[in-house]
Amino acid sequence: MHAVITLAGEGTRMLPWSRGLRKEFLPLYDRGTNGSLVLKPVAHLVVESLVGAGAQLVTIVVQPRDAGFVQNYFTIDHNFLNRHKRHPDRLVETRRFYRTLDEVRFVFTSQPRPAGFGDAVLRTQGVVGHNPFLLHAGDGIVVERHRGAALRAMSELRERENLDAVVLARRVKNPRHYGVMEGRPGKKVGEYPRLDVTRMVEKPDRPRSHWAAAAVYTFGPRLFPALEAVRKEKRSPELELTDGIQKMISDGGRVAALLISPRTGTWRSVGSPEGYGHALAQTRREAERAAGAARND
Repeated sequence: MHAVITLAGEGTRMLPWSRGLRKEFLPLYDRGTNGSLVLKPVAHLVVESLVGAGAQLVTIVVQPRDAGFVQNYFTIDHNFLNRHKRHPDRLVETRRFYRTLDEVRFVFTSQPRPAGFGDAVLRTQGVVGHNPFLLHAGDGIVVERHRGAALRAMSELRERENLDAVVLARRVKNPRHYGVMEGRPGKKVGEYPRLDVTRMVEKPDRPRSHWAAAAVYTFGPRLFPALEAVRKEKRSPELELTDGIQKMISDGGRVAALLISPRTGTWRSVGSPEGYGHALAQTRREAERAAGAARND
């Protein structure tokens, strides 16, 4: 399974941090192998989720200035392990992550300047080709009890029904700030309510629903031609992924959404100071809960 992670945005809402450091490498909490709390970058957690959902080839979209740092982070460094071998307890999580990296191949592609989420995704076409793929923004995660569960459910649904896309969605209070979808309720998929999407609009002035896309998707091969068509039609400096999804729907494509709730998962983005604060607090609570449950087993 192919997967795409986008790490090319400017992150202006996180200035001054994002002036020299990427928001996707802000740390969040996780439960360590020995039950203790550990800190992992958001992008690290995203890769673990994708690999847990079956990804074997991951394409990461980066700005040219960040390529070296990002590539180094996702490369197994045996010299690092050798330098710190006298402290094996400190290397437990690094070795664990290296085992994950050993299961996947990475490709890095460049987005020279911010030109929209859709543009970043379109730049991976040469690697992904006609294959179905998972897409995950690098600055957010689904906080859930079993990492990658939502992604696996989405991927299985798309493959089983040969859908053109499956979108992860959640209910929001102010949908004017998001990609909003309308549709008809469908048959529940495991724990997740389903919406058969009939329309999707980016940041609508008058939203018709409160269902907003989280930045997690799975796509079939029709997305890239749809994005190319939107670029030719709109000639806008930014290419929105939402417009590509709507183009598929308008052309007769089939798109579904799986809806998460606090019971099944919460989407947490670190794209703003407030969002990062909520994500840090929730991941700490979840890590402490998991550690407590393990001690009681």
